[in-house]
Amino acid sequence: MTKWLTRAEALRELKVRPQTLYAYASRGQIGVCRDPADPKRSLYRGEDIADLLTRRRRSRRPDAIAASTIWLGEPIITTTISTIHAGRLYYRGRDAIVLSDTATLEDVAAVLWDAPAPPRFESQRLPRVAKESGRERAYAALAAAAASSSPTFARAASVLREEAGLLVGCLASAFGAGAGGSPVHLRLARGWRLKEPAVDLVRRALVLMADQELTTSAFAARVAASTGASLAACVLAGIATLSGPLHGGAPIRVKGLFDEVARTNADEAIQRHLASGWPVPGFGHFLYPEGDPRAQALLAAFEPRAHFRRTIATVCAKTGQAPTIDVALAALADRFDLPADAPFALFAIGRSVGWLAQSIEQATTGAMIRPRARYVGPPLG
Repeated sequence: MTKWLTRAEALRELKVRPQTLYAYASRGQIGVCRDPADPKRSLYRGEDIADLLTRRRRSRRPDAIAASTIWLGEPIITTTISTIHAGRLYYRGRDAIVLSDTATLEDVAAVLWDAPAPPRFESQRLPRVAKESGRERAYAALAAAAASSSPTFARAASVLREEAGLLVGCLASAFGAGAGGSPVHLRLARGWRLKEPAVDLVRRALVLMADQELTTSAFAARVAASTGASLAACVLAGIATLSGPLHGGAPIRVKGLFDEVARTNADEAIQRHLASGWPVPGFGHFLYPEGDPRAQALLAAFEPRAHFRRTIATVCAKTGQAPTIDVALAALADRFDLPADAPFALFAIGRSVGWLAQSIEQATTGAMIRPRARYVGPPLG
């Protein structure tokens, strides 16, 4: 008979953090089902946990340990910047959700960069090409800056923070922010011709996106910084990684889901996704098993259109999975008619503050990140 364990029991057996348990489940290494007594909670297959423990005991070599931590394992980089604890996101010990109530992205940059005062993300003149997207302008501008900027090594943190402010301003300008030195959410609102309450919601979204522990894009930025690469090169590494559909490209898949719902209906579209065996895009986050607090905070600040509300309710009822920040960004763009690439723009501009914080922190260590590979190819001749 299959034995099912609660989350607390599974964590006690495995002796891991919740994030690691969710990673095992997301990779199919541990079977998961909904608790019949409480559909909002999950149960974990005891046999799978026992097998995992057996394999772990058999393989404790350094290379095996390293391989097991490369995907959402225990932390491999020490940082003072951000963390996730008990389902909440913290920026240098301060609750990011609480900060999003009033802080600007500039305020959050001061926190994450450990700066004495909020920086200015001033607009920059960028060449515009007909039919060129904001994303294309962003890549071009960052590439040009990376080609001409100085390495990070042997430069004071105060100088690096000043350069970082220019890079965030450059990125915002690429995505259509208006001219001037006012807070970046106000300039984006002006460039996108938004009115209240959309203006303040853009501010909130930027703050919520600023950082999230050691994401793949933050890791890419840190790897670049560890070689002494310029801050522009670090941000370029971050945004290149962000573009993948499993990271910052996720809102595109979410939009596809809601477009499908609009053509058919929520029940039919969701059932088709469930029948395929793939997770419903934008629902369920392994780092936030009780729901993404960033999505909760943003969605609570406005009322999405009816088809978004119906779809969110349908997915939650059928899967027990809560919406992620990707759904919240898509709902925001839909409700206030933001530009087509606004979800990615908000993600990239907000997260650039985190990339720069991670890069400056890494650069000050003077240590290079250089993992080793374990060769499993054809025999050597």
